Amino acid sequence: MSMIDPSSLRAAFGAYMTGVTVVTARDAHGQAVGFTANSFTSVSLDPPLLLVCPGHFLSSFEAFSGCTHFAVSVLAADQRGVADIFARHKGDRFAAVAHRFDLHDVPVIEGAVARFSCTTAKVIPAGDHVILMGEVRDAARRNSPALGYADGQYFDLAQGELASPVHAETH
Repeated sequence: MSMIDPSSLRAAFGAYMTGVTVVTARDAHGQAVGFTANSFTSVSLDPPLLLVCPGHFLSSFEAFSGCTHFAVSVLAADQRGVADIFARHKGDRFAAVAHRFDLHDVPVIEGAVARFSCTTAKVIPAGDHVILMGEVRDAARRNSPALGYADGQYFDLAQGELASPVHAETH
């Protein structure tokens, strides 16, 4: 049993600036699913591995914890609206966002500064999340500033400014 106050811990974690991503997959019925995440980490170049950490609270948790393929789109500085849609919107998120499909028929976000198409390598239980590790099968980058996240706010590194607070379930 932890003695750490969850609100204080969340605030301390929030001091670490991260990028903002949209993680996508298909559920068991072939339906596209996605969520906004700032829990994205490169793991290895050989083999090429990355990880994301979907939380149990996600409506699409089962899809991500059981997927064979997933994709990560690193959002551009001008894609705050995309981040909000995948963090808050309850309807068809993909109907509201420009996207295309990768080599595994998983949606990736148009205009993202980087994208990674992955085959699931491991799913590791980790508290109220799972660690979803993927082997990168394809990647691309475009030269554009990325969207950042710190202290509950989006951050535009190119502008050197914090945006308005975000009250969504990014993690």
